[in-house]
Amino acid sequence: MATVTPQVYRNYVNGKWVDARSGETMASMNPATGETLGQVPASGPEDVTAAVSAAKAAFEKWRKFPAPRRGEILYRAAEELVRQKEDLARLMTQEMGKVLAETRGDVQEAIDMTYFMAGEGRRLRGYTTPSEMPNKAAYCVRVPVGVVGVITPWNFPMAIPSWKIVPALVCGNTVVFKPATYTPLVGIRFAQILNDAGLPPGVLNVVAGSGGKVGDVLVGHPDVAIISFTGSTSTGLAIAETCARLGKRVSLEMGGKNAAIVMDDADLDLATDALIWSAFGTSGQRCTACSRIITHKGARAGLTERLVARAKSLRLGDGLDTKTDVGPVVSESQLESIHGYVEVGKKEGARVLVGGGRATDGSLARGSFYTPTIFDNVRPGMRIEQEEIFGPVTDIIEAASFEEAVKVLNGVEYGLSASVFTRDVNRAMRAIDDIFTGIVYINHGTIGAEVHLPFGGTKNTGNGHREGGIQALDVFSEWKAVYIDYSGRLQRAQIDKD
Repeated sequence: MATVTPQVYRNYVNGKWVDARSGETMASMNPATGETLGQVPASGPEDVTAAVSAAKAAFEKWRKFPAPRRGEILYRAAEELVRQKEDLARLMTQEMGKVLAETRGDVQEAIDMTYFMAGEGRRLRGYTTPSEMPNKAAYCVRVPVGVVGVITPWNFPMAIPSWKIVPALVCGNTVVFKPATYTPLVGIRFAQILNDAGLPPGVLNVVAGSGGKVGDVLVGHPDVAIISFTGSTSTGLAIAETCARLGKRVSLEMGGKNAAIVMDDADLDLATDALIWSAFGTSGQRCTACSRIITHKGARAGLTERLVARAKSLRLGDGLDTKTDVGPVVSESQLESIHGYVEVGKKEGARVLVGGGRATDGSLARGSFYTPTIFDNVRPGMRIEQEEIFGPVTDIIEAASFEEAVKVLNGVEYGLSASVFTRDVNRAMRAIDDIFTGIVYINHGTIGAEVHLPFGGTKNTGNGHREGGIQALDVFSEWKAVYIDYSGRLQRAQIDKD
């Protein structure tokens, strides 16, 4: 397969490409081949401080930059993303492993989000309302908050940064961005495109490095007004504690344990197509991945047979190979974590129908490949039914009724995405009402969000904020209420109403 010559990447601070103050670097590796793709700065606290200082200094000018003109810069960035889409997708496949069709989709999502939020530069809607007093105007507007710290994961190394950085910028904030440790190259390239589109120096800064040496410092910095984080629930909750003590805003997108309900009247061929994609796309490394399949007892046998046959036919390999269905997981440590959960499932009494181990045939031995795995005989309450595995592993759980299936679906600490397969419109509408997740699909899998709708979940999936849609603007803006009294006399609301 094609390879790239390792390159040296740098941080971007105050409009300049710079090395870490320490001079230290870290490697970005290809999980399919083990080869080194590039070197990036292994930054430390002093690099974060420089980036935050640049962002703070740039904020006063950027917040006064007309919002339509901020949108125009984003439009130019979107156009450049379109031009570089294939190159960016190939780099992403090499850096984190998922197949080329999926990385093209990742870049396309960043394109879509950038176009969408660019349009908000000519809206950024406030609203007017009648005053309760005569000769008085009342309205409200959005205003930016300040410096935004953005911390993103490796599984969607361009889409997820776009969900955060682009709305933050269009609202008039400045940004310090820490890309994921496993995928810094893609994150740096995305930031480069945004900056090359015309952002003034200091508006968007990039600092590569570890969570401990960069992320923690960014979270705790007194000049950072907002932290926007996507990652594990344990890390997110720790960030929330720090932000609460410091009185700063935090937007969290965390774990998921998503489920699909398949009723006895479902189209099983459609359900199989959707669930294979939902469970094993991105090697199961999605917060929306379907890791629980709750099947009505009348559909269980037919669905199980179809799922196992399809899982066995999936081809593992380098994501750049067009014949590959499933690429590697992102790292050896991730592979070990996945296998640890598989062993837990066996001990709990679940039965492996297919998969259940590392793929070691031929060239697969060089990379971090895990076979698509399906468990049967899974009961509610098992660890593999409750905890996020974040790999190509899914469970089959039998339910005797629709009501039982919904109860099982809701019986986890997460609430991101769910789906229901049924031909009964009444049952579908009841599912929409009764399922407690942020996203519900009918006759589709649990993955595939669109940028103009809000993305996020309930319970320990997040802290109530949403990414995508105009709702994302609420994370990165404050509301300012304005009253203009032109009566020429003192009018006291709630008192002088008679």
